[in-house]
Amino acid sequence: MDDVRSPVSTFTGSVPLGELPEPGEVPSTMTALVVRAERFGDPEQAFQVETEVPVPALGPHEVLIGVKAAGVNYNNVWAARGYPVDVIGARQRAGEPEDFHIGGSDASGIVYATGSEVEGIEIGDEVIVHPGYWDQQDPWIASGKDPMIAPSAQIWGYNTNYGSFAQFARVQAHQVLPKAAHLSWAEAAAPTLVGTTAYRMLHGWQGNTVQPGDLVLVWGGSGGLGTQAIQLVNQAGGQAVTVVSDDERGRYAEKIGAIGYIDRNDYGHWGVPPLVDDRAGQKEWTSEARRFGKRIWEIAGERKDPAIVFEHPGGATVPTSVFVCESGGMVVICAGTSGYDAMVDLRYHWTRQKRLQGSHGTNDEQAKAYNDLVRAGEISPCLGRTVRFDELPQAHAAMGRGEQVFGNVVGLVGAVDEHDGRSA
Repeated sequence: MDDVRSPVSTFTGSVPLGELPEPGEVPSTMTALVVRAERFGDPEQAFQVETEVPVPALGPHEVLIGVKAAGVNYNNVWAARGYPVDVIGARQRAGEPEDFHIGGSDASGIVYATGSEVEGIEIGDEVIVHPGYWDQQDPWIASGKDPMIAPSAQIWGYNTNYGSFAQFARVQAHQVLPKAAHLSWAEAAAPTLVGTTAYRMLHGWQGNTVQPGDLVLVWGGSGGLGTQAIQLVNQAGGQAVTVVSDDERGRYAEKIGAIGYIDRNDYGHWGVPPLVDDRAGQKEWTSEARRFGKRIWEIAGERKDPAIVFEHPGGATVPTSVFVCESGGMVVICAGTSGYDAMVDLRYHWTRQKRLQGSHGTNDEQAKAYNDLVRAGEISPCLGRTVRFDELPQAHAAMGRGEQVFGNVVGLVGAVDEHDGRSA
């Protein structure tokens, strides 16, 4: 750790899982949840706890976080599967030597060391980490453009190594934000990736940002992304209608603030629609899509289409999302959990001048704005449940099967329990 700002002391060995040394004291090895290429597949087998992983060295603009709690997100279901991206292979091709992946894109914890060029972050600070990661020397960024669209932009703890599923995590200094004092470590670790992603989706695309009075259709309103989106819509003065797969999930979304929900099992037109020259198939699909749209009107109490459709299932739902979005509105999408092959009927896209917008991650400004809302108590982290560190593989496997549906899951790393860490 030659590039670390003093005073930091290092020692040979590690500390037991569930403990951390005094801030500023850094062991040589740590316990981590590790994926290796030979284990790619089911997350329950791909992730394994290893107890002698080297604590990463820091660059001049990097920070070492002693992790208290780590959030579970779908991106590390993908990392464990090695699909659609082999993140280990991609990093090795870029010149990184490690033959393993330590994931985790949400963290709460304490600053243990800072790089020699880091300013404004002190050892002992209680912090959270946002997932946007990029090369500050990237010409795109140097020209003043959005860093999350830069060629070097990545998601920390997915594309990058040394994420939050370990006793210590390595981050870029600009990712570090103050922890909300009223939240426990587990609560603070729960929402940042999904919350900042949702914030960018709803506030990041000029001309189609959520406005007071807007109706927003939110897919998956009981999950991590959906619960944050519903709250952000309400905070902006809009109204959220959500789509879920059963009444229990719908009632949960209503408790978060949705004005109503649609059970997708009441409709049978999901997936790729029939081709345009299949008149009978087109008639059947369009009839069902219109029935879905009328249900939105019923919940809204008027013939009002969504100004924004908040998308992440992808293949199964994009055709319907484009169909029901209002003219001049936006379908904004950040994932493809039901598939990456989505078809858009361009007749409803170009003639009604709708926007199909991809959205990925967060920039610093958006992450700070979201975190300010959390610190002010205006947005709940929606912590669904906490699990032990050794239960994180099963938690990812359950998420991959679609079983994680109520808020966010968090793994305890250095925190004692789900209540530990509140200071206000």
